[in-house]
Amino acid sequence: MNRQSNTYTIIYSTVLVLVVGVVLSVVYQALRPKQLENIADDTKKQILASARIVPEAGQNIGELYSTHIKSSYIVNDKGEKIDPTTNAFDVNVSLESKKPASERLLPVFECTTDNGLKYILPVYGAGLWGPIWGYLAFDSNGDTIYGAYFAHAGETPGLGAEIEKPAFRDQFEGKDVFSQTGDFQSVAVVKVGKEPAGQAWVHAVSGGTITSQGVQKMLFDSLEPYSAFLLSLKNNK
Repeated sequence: MNRQSNTYTIIYSTVLVLVVGVVLSVVYQALRPKQLENIADDTKKQILASARIVPEAGQNIGELYSTHIKSSYIVNDKGEKIDPTTNAFDVNVSLESKKPASERLLPVFECTTDNGLKYILPVYGAGLWGPIWGYLAFDSNGDTIYGAYFAHAGETPGLGAEIEKPAFRDQFEGKDVFSQTGDFQSVAVVKVGKEPAGQAWVHAVSGGTITSQGVQKMLFDSLEPYSAFLLSLKNNK
């Protein structure tokens, strides 16, 4: 066949594309299990971080997770445990957050710590430029936040992205999400000088107003469906 002809060029290009496609597919399939393992380990690290558990250098995340997370399950908005086919760890919180509260699968992770049993709940919302998410660990009284972890997909460095820094998230430690009369009210994220009376609050990120507002909305929208579950802990403390 004439290598200078259009037919040869088309055939050569087609074969080359097919070969490259097959090679990439094989490589993808070979690396996929490791990719999924890394994603799972990162999620486990985030869950543990909310309970102030940080792995040491070289420590196996899976083993550390298994040591501290002794139980996980799913509840509904009535605070009742349900038994779906989905594992609590595999619940897509992003998708669940778009459903009415009465239809959501609400994961709960029980975590043993040096300071007692903690209940870890996921939160998910929207920042300025994309999704924000995190985990909150509650004391066994179902009211007081023990620790928090937040992350984002693309908030502005030095501004909204500061929600992932200890200076912001550590403010949540010791905050209560119920009022003195027993009503769920979450935690307000406010500017200095705008602290509300009668509600737990933290200071917003300087220069990250929209992201901070997103965190406040995320907390209320994500935690309110858990209020019955948290109240059950509070009433049985």
